[in-house]
Amino acid sequence: MMKSLIFAVALLVAAPAVHAQQKPAPTTPQLTVYKSPTCGCCAKWVELMQANGFAATVTNMPDVTPVKIKHGVPRQLVSCHTTLVGGYVIEGHVPVEDVRRLLKEKPANVIGLAAPGMPAGSPGMDVPNSPPYDVLSFDKNGGTKIYATHKGK
Repeated sequence: MMKSLIFAVALLVAAPAVHAQQKPAPTTPQLTVYKSPTCGCCAKWVELMQANGFAATVTNMPDVTPVKIKHGVPRQLVSCHTTLVGGYVIEGHVPVEDVRRLLKEKPANVIGLAAPGMPAGSPGMDVPNSPPYDVLSFDKNGGTKIYATHKGK
């Protein structure tokens, strides 16, 4: 009887510790970035994303065009690097807050976000007195909408 009581108490004491260990750890969003090996602004963007809690795997390649085509980036939205995260495509210098919002909201009709070209004032493109720029969402048919407008620097 005494052994059974001691065993029951031991289980009650250990149960919260075991339960606490089984909670899943918060996941770090994983970026897969495809960029030119010589593009310094792309490297700055990756560093900024990492400083804001994203993990990144970078693949340097001389031509990122096949990645853009494979993942449905419309020609008019191309930029210098292409990133995959959470089932979405991020094209170019899209700000951290837009990527976070996309991953939180998970819009079903959107396949990605783009900062077309290399807008001055966007993350990694730190140009003083730059004009505002838009980040666009795009769908599988190439349709686009303004997702966010950002002040320049």
